[in-house]
Amino acid sequence: MTDGVDHDATLRQVVEDSGWSGRYAFLIVISAMLSLLGLLMPSVAVLIGAMLLSPLMMPIIGLGFGIATLDFAEMRRSAFALGAGSVIAVVLSIVLVRLSPIQTITTEIAGRTHPTLFDLLVALLSAVAGAYALIRGRGGAVVGVAIAIALMPPLVVVGFGLATGNATVWGGALLLFVTNAVTIALTAALVARVHGFGSHLSPHHTGLQLTMFLAALGLLSVPLGAGLRQIAFESLVQRQVRDTIRERFPDSARLGQLDIDYSARPIRVRAMILTPTVDPTADGHLADDLRARLVQPVDIHVDQLRTAQEVGAAEAAQIAHAADGDGAYGDGLNAAVARLAQVAGAAPDVVSVDRATRTLTVAAAPLPGLSMAGYRMLEQRATAPEPGWTAHLVPPADAPLPAIVPVDGVIDPAALDAAAWAAQRRGLALSVRGGTARQRQAVAAALAENAARADEGDAGGPLRLAWGQPQEDRQR
Repeated sequence: MTDGVDHDATLRQVVEDSGWSGRYAFLIVISAMLSLLGLLMPSVAVLIGAMLLSPLMMPIIGLGFGIATLDFAEMRRSAFALGAGSVIAVVLSIVLVRLSPIQTITTEIAGRTHPTLFDLLVALLSAVAGAYALIRGRGGAVVGVAIAIALMPPLVVVGFGLATGNATVWGGALLLFVTNAVTIALTAALVARVHGFGSHLSPHHTGLQLTMFLAALGLLSVPLGAGLRQIAFESLVQRQVRDTIRERFPDSARLGQLDIDYSARPIRVRAMILTPTVDPTADGHLADDLRARLVQPVDIHVDQLRTAQEVGAAEAAQIAHAADGDGAYGDGLNAAVARLAQVAGAAPDVVSVDRATRTLTVAAAPLPGLSMAGYRMLEQRATAPEPGWTAHLVPPADAPLPAIVPVDGVIDPAALDAAAWAAQRRGLALSVRGGTARQRQAVAAALAENAARADEGDAGGPLRLAWGQPQEDRQR
């Protein structure tokens, strides 16, 4: 394994690249800022650009070579560079996140908060490749290896979690960074020993290094194994819940929203399904089936939204005398009332019929997890078949307003449309809060263009919407 290896040249390169320098500090700052932008946007391309810089990789490999040769001076140099660079990245991230109007946990951030044994294996294999490439004179490959293990993004996520006060985020990201750093250093040391670095050391020293390597991997495997087990458990629960619900309802039924609280005891499941027939006993049967499948109790509730089907005789009688009670509306209007009631999850007799404006209005039953855009889609599905009539679905008071976090400086127009629709249906004004003054003004103006009233609320925190005063109160 030592044939063709220039030990002196390799050690000189490691010493040159693994210590503190102005160039190293500059790359830390640039890499951290690019990583934060890539995480918040989120953009995989920007993250790859940040990882290509890989400033933390060489101090970690230098630490590994120091362990392999028991060069304590090199170990101190590399450890100082690694520690100082990590502190700079975390502190810079905290400051930038505090200044940023965007403090939302994106998919890229969330993906770095739950490390598993797979991350340990990736770090192990990547470290073998990186150390081997460096020893064999192919140092450029180390940059490619750095992309696989992504040292800087987890550090930036640690800063994000500290800035937002989210212990789950910064704790999980810190575990991922420590896993990568320790695995790279110890694996690099092992590869270096195999290639003849530190050949002057005694078998006792070699045995100590091997013991250190195995002990560190064993300690890291405990929390990472627990994380992998939890992910596998959540995947199993989700699959079993979906299968059980689908088996209970007709083949034509469609499962919509599904929310599972895995940490609750018993596990809490809330779902919404579009079905041609309503099963009032479904919750009880589903709880029993899932208890048998998962071998633990499950608290489940399914909101059943019936799709258009033939209306029974009893319901037809209700529809005929619905709303203002003056008898049948006519076949087309009766069908419109029935359709709107079904979609809203309400009884036909609570549908308001305004003949002057030719409008049907009903308050929607709460559907856990359904977005404001989802309620708007339900209204569109309930468009009255009677010519000249319009269906209005009023969303529940606790339905969440759309998020208006800017992406690349642009707010999603669909989110603004959904918010304006909700304000019109509920007869309330909106309050635009957080972000910058210019952002609040722009959002308020965009809502006004969509026939919704909006005020500029308090500054502080991310850009967001809240309910304001009733429209009639504002006009007095």
